[in-house]
Amino acid sequence: MPRESSSIADLLADARVWKLKDASASHRPSSSRPVWSTGKSALDARLPGGGWPTASLVEVLIDVNGLGEVQLFLPALVESQRRTDGDVPWLVWIGPPHEPYAPALAQQGIELGRLLVVRPPSATEALWAAEQALRSGVCAAVLLWLKGTDDRWLRRLKLAAEEGGALGVLFRPERHRFESSPASLRLLMTRGEQQPRLELLKVQGGRPGLVDLGVS
Repeated sequence: MPRESSSIADLLADARVWKLKDASASHRPSSSRPVWSTGKSALDARLPGGGWPTASLVEVLIDVNGLGEVQLFLPALVESQRRTDGDVPWLVWIGPPHEPYAPALAQQGIELGRLLVVRPPSATEALWAAEQALRSGVCAAVLLWLKGTDDRWLRRLKLAAEEGGALGVLFRPERHRFESSPASLRLLMTRGEQQPRLELLKVQGGRPGLVDLGVS
């Protein structure tokens, strides 16, 4: 089962996390950043390097939860835990709207012993937890669900991801699409007639536009 954490103190008190940070240099950021395939060739073709960029902040704007936004990142999460020369890195989910279904994640290849679910009591604590996890150097990816935040916090998350070498994914409501964002990649995911509609709004070094999710 994924490890549950109900307070930010639990995240910081995790001795295994901070021991890894001190003892393992294999997860420290390097000058060469890998990319992780999305599992969709049409999407990979529009992203710089052919996949989700590590050491960066990705913003996903959605009009409703449950469109398959997490599934977009599952191939990358699995790959991120496999591509390591040392201990399996952590995946941290902060404030997910629904309970992660552990059997399905395990079937996909997620190492549940390295999946930490954090449920902060406030948005400020959620942002703080995300910043610490991104910067720690022991997390491959940090997924954060928020209803809203300001540009200052977004910049802090981006810098933390760059420093820790992690992939940071922020899920926010669609109403924020016209606000400025320091995220290197912004996606809009909305309901379509037969399948979700995905549009790349901002892609540094890639190609924005609509993506056909039906193309594997």
